[in-house]
Amino acid sequence: MEPVAKGLHITHWTSRDLARQAVTDGIAEVISPRTIRRILRDVDLQPHRTRYWRTARLDATFKERAEKVLWCYGNARELADRGVWTVAVDEMPNLQILERDPIRRAIPGAMEQEEFEYTRHGTVNLLLFLIVHTGRMEVAVEDTKDAEHYIQALKAFRRRHRGLRGVFLIHDGDPTHTAGDTREYLAGCGMWWRPRLTPAHASWLNQAEMLVGAFGGHYLKRGSWGDRAAFIDHVLASGPEYNQRYAHPFEWTWTNAKMRQWFAKHAH
Repeated sequence: MEPVAKGLHITHWTSRDLARQAVTDGIAEVISPRTIRRILRDVDLQPHRTRYWRTARLDATFKERAEKVLWCYGNARELADRGVWTVAVDEMPNLQILERDPIRRAIPGAMEQEEFEYTRHGTVNLLLFLIVHTGRMEVAVEDTKDAEHYIQALKAFRRRHRGLRGVFLIHDGDPTHTAGDTREYLAGCGMWWRPRLTPAHASWLNQAEMLVGAFGGHYLKRGSWGDRAAFIDHVLASGPEYNQRYAHPFEWTWTNAKMRQWFAKHAH
């Protein structure tokens, strides 16, 4: 029940608010916020938390694109055995390079502390490639997020993997990916690149988003860099280490069969 149903103007419940309301409603004579938190934990409710989501357009285009992407995921290992990789890409654009001094590392009895103030050293655009059947990554640093630099990164990836017969390229509908120059380059590669667009407002179908979270969590969060060059050196050195320590195929259970059932239930 939302707070407004009780005549309140607060936008969400806290454990203290719920405890007070339980007493007001006669549910309990006395109850503590700690008890409320335990009850919520037992039923896996977290009213203090929220996250954004975006509604996908469930139309024929969604279904067609989703089927093609999910087919690639479902057959990634078999395709790789035939020399065709499934590769998902995603950007980390305009990353701010921040220097915080000092950072007080954790000691017994005290958590790590970061200085609130920081010095900016510009921004960097990263492009991450996820090789789906292995979970390994490659990273490119782009001076500018545009079609020209995206094409350069794709060409460099192809040069590094000349022995492949082709790549199913999973990417979203970002203007960089759908620009005329990008489409012209991909179409002129003789089916080496086989692009598959995720549906509009459904970039969560791109496994590279999971890589962005994993790589950023291990190698970018809580960092401090003295200049742009130091940040770039760190990123380029971190890619191979990520592959050695953390890379594995992401667990992906949403098959085409499940997607079609879900689509049939929710599409209007």
